[in-house]
Parts: sequence; structure tokens; C-alpha cells
Amino acid sequence: MATADNPKDATGPFSAFEWLIALRYLRSRRKETFISVIAGFSFAGIMLGVATLIVVMAVMNGFRSELLDKILGVNGHVILQPIERPFDDFAAVSEGVGRVDGVTAVIPFVEGQALATGPSGAQGAIVRGMTEGSLRAMPLVAPSVRAGSLDGFDLGTRIAIGTRLAAALGLSVGDRLTLVAPRGTVTPFGVTPRVKAYEVGAIFEIGMSEYDLVFVYMPLAEAQAFFNQAGIVSAIDVYVEDPDSVSRYRRTIEDAANRPVFTVDWRQRNTTFFSALEVEKNVMFLILFMIVLVAALNVVSGLTMLVKDKGRDIAVLRTMGVGRPSVMRIFVITGASIGVAGTLFGFLLGTILCLNVENIRLFISSLTRTELFSPELYYLSRLPAEMDPGETFFVVIMALILSLAATIGPAWRASRLDPVEALRYE
Repeated sequence: MATADNPKDATGPFSAFEWLIALRYLRSRRKETFISVIAGFSFAGIMLGVATLIVVMAVMNGFRSELLDKILGVNGHVILQPIERPFDDFAAVSEGVGRVDGVTAVIPFVEGQALATGPSGAQGAIVRGMTEGSLRAMPLVAPSVRAGSLDGFDLGTRIAIGTRLAAALGLSVGDRLTLVAPRGTVTPFGVTPRVKAYEVGAIFEIGMSEYDLVFVYMPLAEAQAFFNQAGIVSAIDVYVEDPDSVSRYRRTIEDAANRPVFTVDWRQRNTTFFSALEVEKNVMFLILFMIVLVAALNVVSGLTMLVKDKGRDIAVLRTMGVGRPSVMRIFVITGASIGVAGTLFGFLLGTILCLNVENIRLFISSLTRTELFSPELYYLSRLPAEMDPGETFFVVIMALILSLAATIGPAWRASRLDPVEALRYE
């Protein structure tokens, strides 16, 4: 049984004796104030580094996830475009593709560019014509209607526009929006622009500034007449159950179309954009990783100075019979305690910030009277944050490993200290 008279027995691996000495070295004394300050900076550096990494990774994940949801909520997972002849058989193609296993919605549409004008000005717009059923089948448009209604959309000439377009043109439900198409009626004097006014029947807010500003939805038959595409559509959007596995649907969809078509999936259309987001995320991780690395180096410097200051204490412990492995473990515990505590508090701080990141943004914006997350620049109207358990676990483990590795050198140096040399001039 371990006793005070037999210290060798009392210094088993990570025993209470080693923890007592290690935690005693962490306490601040008057002559050790500078060492304690370094330990405090090391703790703060690790905490802030871990918290910052967690928050930045979560915001980048949320940004990508939100953009992906918005893009796939308005555009199809697979887009069919006609080859050789126009889509005059779109009804038959839609019926055939709709029977494919895994296909959830098939939406034929007419698309064209127009100039939208209202009481407050003019704005370029993308006009899409589709049926009411197709509009309700889209994941984002129908659920995001903020004013008016889509009821009876196919029966008249009412249109649906985004909130930002309505604000830019000074429109509300019931007002009339005038559309000007560059390719209109053919006359003996050339092609004259087509101009027509439509009643605003619904105003939606998808949450992506680009879509809320430029998209105008109108009934399919009206769009066909407005763009001189009677009986045909521009393309067909196809939605599938698993967008991440869209490549395995493409061949089946092409065969089901039973006519020459050119297919493009959402990855091909947005590959540059999402690749840039991934590169930015990786670069931000490497840059912010330096914060944790610098904090770990502070642990090295702090422990090195502590070992030098505690040379006499180490010599006394060694003459009392405490072995070199035990001395090494004492200083490993001292340094690792700073790293573990900093990592734990950094994880808690990062989690709290992620859960309240939008409220924090709004508070700072109101305090500084500036727009920190402009929808015009970042596309989204709110700052998203989505913590990934795998990434968060990796950040925590990385910080713990760095903190532990930083203690090995100074602790080994302490264990190799010769008691005779340390006490020679005492």
C-alpha cells in the first residue's frame, strides 16, 4: 500500500501525487507571475483558436447548405434541353420521365428575359412560365409566398414576383407590373418589342437575393404567347429523390425522354461556384489553424520557463526517490491541463456562438449601423451556421494532440535534469 514514507510507491503513473504537484505548478505566485501570464495567454489562445475554427467551419457549411437548398429549390436537379427540334412534345416527354423510379417532379417551363417596370423604376428580370401545379411542386416558391396567393394561377394573367423585385419597383399585391420583351411582334418595319402589363397576384421570399430580385413567374400559356413560343417549352426541370446521386438517374431519364435531349445536372451547372466555396473553406481552416499552433508554442515556452524556474524543486523530488518518468508525467499534466481546459472552453464558446450567430450579427449591425452580411454580396438574407459533428470532433482532437505534443519536449528536459547539478549552487 502506498504511504508517505515510501514515495516511490506513491508515484505510480498519473497518481494523485503527480496531479497534486502538477496543479500546484499552475497556481500563480508572486515570483512566478510572468510564467502564469504565459500560461493564461496559452489557454486563451487555444480557446479562441478552437472556437474560431468551429464557428468558421460551421458558417462555411451553413453557407454552402443554404445556397444548395436555394439553388435546388428553384432549379431542377436535371435539366432537359431540346436537340434537333423544339420541345413541341413536352407533354409526352414529361409523362415518360415522370414514370422513372426516383423522379419526384417533372416541370416543363418557358423562360425568357424581359424588362420589368413599375412605379419606382425598371429592373431586368427572368420570366418563367409554368403551370400552377408545377409551381406548387417546387420546394421553395409556394411555401415562401409572403403576400397574395397562387390560387387560380392558371386561370388568369396574374404573376408571382420576389420581395426584392417588388420593393425595387414599388409594387404590392394587386398592382400592375409591365413587362417588355425585346423579341415581340414582327411588322413590315421589323420586330417591335412586346409590352404587356400583368397584375401581381403573389409575392414570394425565397431568401436568396438573386432569385428574389430577378424571377417572375407567370402562367405557362401566357408565357408561351408572350415569348412567341406557342405549343412549345424552353426546357424541362426534373427533380429526383437523392440530388447527391443525380448522375445515376441521367441515363434512365434520357432513355425515358424517348427523343434527342441534352441533359445537364445541378453539379455541372454550379461546379465552379461550389469548388470555389470548398477552396475558400480549406484556406480559412489552414489560416485559423495557425492560431492553435501559436497557442501550442506558447505552452512550450511557458513550460520551458517553468522547468528552469523549478530546477531546485525537481532536484529535491529526484533525491526523494521520484523517478524520471514521474517527473516527466508531472510536467506533461501541467501543460496538458492548459490545452485540455482551453480546448473544452473553446468548444463550448464555439458552440454558443454557432447557435446565436445570426443574433450576434444583428446586434453588431445595429451597434455599428452597418450591414455585416449584405444580401447583394452574399446572396443570402441571413447568416447561416451548421456544425458538422465530424469536423468539430477533428478540430477538438487536433487541438488536444497539439497541446499534448507541445508538453513532450519541456517535460523530457525536466526528467533529464541532474539533481547534483541543480543543487550545486544552492
